[in-house]
Amino acid sequence: MPLIIPSHLPAISNLAKENIRVLSSDKSEIAHLPRLNIGVLNLMPLKEETETDVIRLLSNSPLLLELTFIHFKSHKSKNTAQSHIDEFYTDFDSIKEKKFDGLIITGAPIEHLSFEEVTYWSKLKEVMDWSSTHVRSTLHICWAAQAGLYYRYGIHKKALDKKMFGVFEHYLTVQDNPLVRGFDSRFYVPHSRHTTIDRADILQCSKLQILSESVEAGVYLAMANKGKEIYVTGHSEYPALRLDGEYRRDLAKNLPIDAPLNYYKDNNPKNSPMLLWQSHANLLFMNWINYFVNPNTPY
Repeated sequence: MPLIIPSHLPAISNLAKENIRVLSSDKSEIAHLPRLNIGVLNLMPLKEETETDVIRLLSNSPLLLELTFIHFKSHKSKNTAQSHIDEFYTDFDSIKEKKFDGLIITGAPIEHLSFEEVTYWSKLKEVMDWSSTHVRSTLHICWAAQAGLYYRYGIHKKALDKKMFGVFEHYLTVQDNPLVRGFDSRFYVPHSRHTTIDRADILQCSKLQILSESVEAGVYLAMANKGKEIYVTGHSEYPALRLDGEYRRDLAKNLPIDAPLNYYKDNNPKNSPMLLWQSHANLLFMNWINYFVNPNTPY
């Protein structure tokens, strides 16, 4: 089933090359069709990239999904044209009375800042409060997962001595949760972050449940309130070449960066990257839609 997204969004032409079909939100022939409403609060600097990443994964759903890209009018993006924001994004204040079936809050490359130093921290707290009454399930990704755990449960992020950068093996800590239904006993997830959340801090909170972790990368999946809040510390949504792009970017800036682990064949940056996480990423997003966002199959 195709997704419904704003017409003329650049992701449409990008994904058409991958045979992914989407529908414009102005198509009258779909007005009568039932759909699930998904909000995407896109905090990443290169918003067009993230739009494509999210749409790619959601496009595998057999359900009709309508996406609303959300931003904060008070925050001006430094890396995405304002014309793009004006055309394709909706200010959070204008949709506060609306209810959504699902919400995705993306990461943001601002780990060096304390949460209170983030210019839109007060608005993000407002979104998280709002989601508790207006959204069936919220998926917090990477920095957003750390932000949600801090705001709701007082769990602090901790700086790493070295960037967690690469593709790491993960395992399940539970077997019977619908979010991880169909997962292999071992699977791979990309990580790209300078901070982490301690497992012990999560375990001290009785409201949180750890679903998956990694020996190298730590806690990966956690949830609370029967899946109303889902926290994902990695970047399952990344396409094959994203870590390569980040690595080459930092090299060009003469920043201290090691090649991402377990990513290039033989761990040699001269070789092509290996895509090891795509099937897991699709299953994660589809389980979220099917069991936590869809009101007809409540967890």
